[in-house]
Amino acid sequence: MTDGDIAPEGGQGGVRSVHRALDLLERFDDEHPVWTLAELTQASGLPKTTVLRLVTTLEQRGLVVAIGPGRFAIGPGFLRWSRLSSASMEVPPTVRAAMARLAEETGETVNLYIRVGRSRVCLAQSPGTLSVRHTIGVGVALPMWGGAASAVLLSDPPLLVPGPTVVDEIAAESPYGEEFGDQLRAAAARVVERGFAVTHGERELGASGVSAPIHRSDGRVVAAVGVGGPTTRFSDDRLPAYVDAVRRCARLISSSGWSGFSAAA
Repeated sequence: MTDGDIAPEGGQGGVRSVHRALDLLERFDDEHPVWTLAELTQASGLPKTTVLRLVTTLEQRGLVVAIGPGRFAIGPGFLRWSRLSSASMEVPPTVRAAMARLAEETGETVNLYIRVGRSRVCLAQSPGTLSVRHTIGVGVALPMWGGAASAVLLSDPPLLVPGPTVVDEIAAESPYGEEFGDQLRAAAARVVERGFAVTHGERELGASGVSAPIHRSDGRVVAAVGVGGPTTRFSDDRLPAYVDAVRRCARLISSSGWSGFSAAA
């Protein structure tokens, strides 16, 4: 292993080749379940030979699988890790009880998100009581350039330090370009100041959300809990009650001692 293999990349330390392999894997999501080598090369900005070498290695380990000429999807090698992850990341009953109470108070669907790299993943959900709902499947990964929960997760202190961080990588992948990083930081700073985030139609037209941070004892933001639903219900007269209820839920979960799963810088 050379010094170049362990040089920091994207504002993070570690092994560069591992970072690059994981970056390729993170590009597989619900919106992009299949990639070609050419698409991965363009999206990652890596040399074609590097992408080919990484994909070949991942394929040998069963982490990606060829489903046609030059087309790849996530492979069966992840199945055993998925089972182990589900067992180890079970959300405590106290957290689920707090989420259920919030769903009952507001009538809206409650989601618990954690940050996984440049995405937010829905870890748990408590369905709302209203007939018209906006739901995200548990386990679904969403981009972090929009949404109240994203702003909350980006308020984790290590992400707001000067210099390149994951915020810049998220901005580069957004529809708005690298300059959008300043707006993401501003939204995160407002969360630090106010203790919550409210968004309307940032990721999906007609959908709104209110989210608040769940803190670990050392101040790290380990998760975001919030409610989401049709924008028509997130009106000026209802928003204050939603914000109060979400913040109460976040404080209750934080005080329970739950330390979350995703406090990686």
